[in-house]
Amino acid sequence: MALFPPKNPVPTPTPVPMPAVTKPSTLPPEDINRAKQLGTCIRARFAQTLVGQDNLRESLITTLVAGGHILIESVPGLAKTTAAQTLATSVSGSFKRVQCTPDLMPSDLVGTQVFDFATQKFSTQIGPIHANFVLLDEINRSNAKTQSAMLEAMAEGATTIGGQCIALPKPFMVIATQNPIEEEGTFNLPEAQMDRFMMKAVMTYPTAQEEQRMLTMLTHLGSDTFDSRTLTGDVVSISDVEFLRAAARRVHVSDAIMKYAVDITATSRGAGTKPVQGLSTLVRLGASPRASIALTRIGQANALMQGRDYVIPEDVKAFTHEVLRHRILLTFEALADGVTSDQVVDSIVQAVPVP
Repeated sequence: MALFPPKNPVPTPTPVPMPAVTKPSTLPPEDINRAKQLGTCIRARFAQTLVGQDNLRESLITTLVAGGHILIESVPGLAKTTAAQTLATSVSGSFKRVQCTPDLMPSDLVGTQVFDFATQKFSTQIGPIHANFVLLDEINRSNAKTQSAMLEAMAEGATTIGGQCIALPKPFMVIATQNPIEEEGTFNLPEAQMDRFMMKAVMTYPTAQEEQRMLTMLTHLGSDTFDSRTLTGDVVSISDVEFLRAAARRVHVSDAIMKYAVDITATSRGAGTKPVQGLSTLVRLGASPRASIALTRIGQANALMQGRDYVIPEDVKAFTHEVLRHRILLTFEALADGVTSDQVVDSIVQAVPVP
């Protein structure tokens, strides 16, 4: 008698055939021309309110087309709110602005249930986040509980009020502004919330010529406050935004471009085809796979705005800093030495071979 009787052989599973990967249909020329015209219309609105800051303008438009959310950071007084309002009022959708403060509660943002004594029932009152465009001004001044409510809305596209799930309108875009963390009364945003923003744009001081042009514009307008009613030009409709987002998803992305986006993200985590020497002493947490998705979607949107139905490496490289800078967490040694995340992104872009 055998001590260990032979076991029944395990049947070999039948391999499941993978579905064939079909190349997405190319965009017709009329759709590409329509997308370029819509982009020109939005840029014409920016020309009436913003002087300089071309990178910020393109970041806002590209994020809108890619279907993501954007975070704008700068010191006070550099027209963060004006840029956000300009993009929101360029589209004929609903727009709400929320001024974030430490005592702002989730119900102030999402909504709440109010008891109606006449009907003896609770009625749901939705908050200002239920809009197509939501400007969260100085988001890093709000408390952690309110930031978690914002995270649910940005991640799920819906809010929960009294156990009832309410979908947000489409398109939905969050434009958040924040002051640098060294400013008084500000708090760091959680890493999970920072990762939900497709881009983080950093504004710098304008040049002397641009500041003079800004003063000239304000003198001609006769007012220092933003008023969308004084702007001229066509307004993009909600259906136009849906068209832009659908057209951007149909822009062709080759396997080489996808590998390039993954290689950039993997290099930030210490891997990649050509790892950066000494990166582990500077970066304690690299970019998540959501960064690869963002690079691909941003590349598709930028290609569409440039009049192409295919993505080239320059489309991905153009917004690498905006996509990665808030997803890379530096070590304490790097912060002590004055190293910035933009410098780390520079080294990553230089190290990764371009297809």
